[in-house]
Amino acid sequence: MKFRPCIDIHDGQVKQIVGGSLTDGQGAAENFVSMAGADFYGFMYAMNNLEGGHIILLNKAGTPEYEADCEQARKALKAFPGGFMVGGGVTDENANGFIRMGARQVLVTSFVFKDGKIDYDNLKKLMDATGRHHIVLDLSCRKKEDGKYYIVTDRWQKFTDTELNHETLTALKKYCVEYLIHAVDVEGKKQGVDKELLEILGSWENGIPITYAGGVSSFEDLDTIKEIGRGKVDATIGSALSIFGGDMDYNKVLEYFQANA
Repeated sequence: MKFRPCIDIHDGQVKQIVGGSLTDGQGAAENFVSMAGADFYGFMYAMNNLEGGHIILLNKAGTPEYEADCEQARKALKAFPGGFMVGGGVTDENANGFIRMGARQVLVTSFVFKDGKIDYDNLKKLMDATGRHHIVLDLSCRKKEDGKYYIVTDRWQKFTDTELNHETLTALKKYCVEYLIHAVDVEGKKQGVDKELLEILGSWENGIPITYAGGVSSFEDLDTIKEIGRGKVDATIGSALSIFGGDMDYNKVLEYFQANA
């Protein structure tokens, strides 16, 4: 199990938000707003050799706020070239721009879904543009009343008809090298991890790397990810981390992952 750091950018600032609260034109419920730029975090992660983290651009593509997000991402990538994947508004037309900017991969959700279903044509366009080795799929999901998890898109506002299960994970792995999966119902709430979702991820046997994000608030939560994820699922910590105003000391977190690698 590895620690995968994050930099979430909204309105051109590094923030931690409550995941399900983000809506177009109405902002989001904020847990933390950094006084430092994204390059500060990029340098920090580079100093600790924490490769494979993600930068998320939270504003809608095509807006001035999104351009401000991109400028912050550019600074973080300059501080840690090849250290991050970048997601938010990624398409086949702009993916290589992020890679030239220094991203190791692009992180994609909304572009590969249309009318609630997987758009294999767009997946193929993306593969043609970047190659599979540059693609990470963000399969962040929420639970519906039927008790099943469904992938959500458009800053987690829209449900798709695609269930997050072993069949979906297996079907999509030939188009990417990794998955990032936010448990959106607990994201940013610091109330514990989603054990049911972790069971789905940890019991999948056909694997490519998976990073879980959502709800981590304690070292006991990290123990839970390690146990239920069978040691195969990597973890991200956002709002609970001390560098984002939380109670989990950053250096102690690094020591935990070094001891549990």
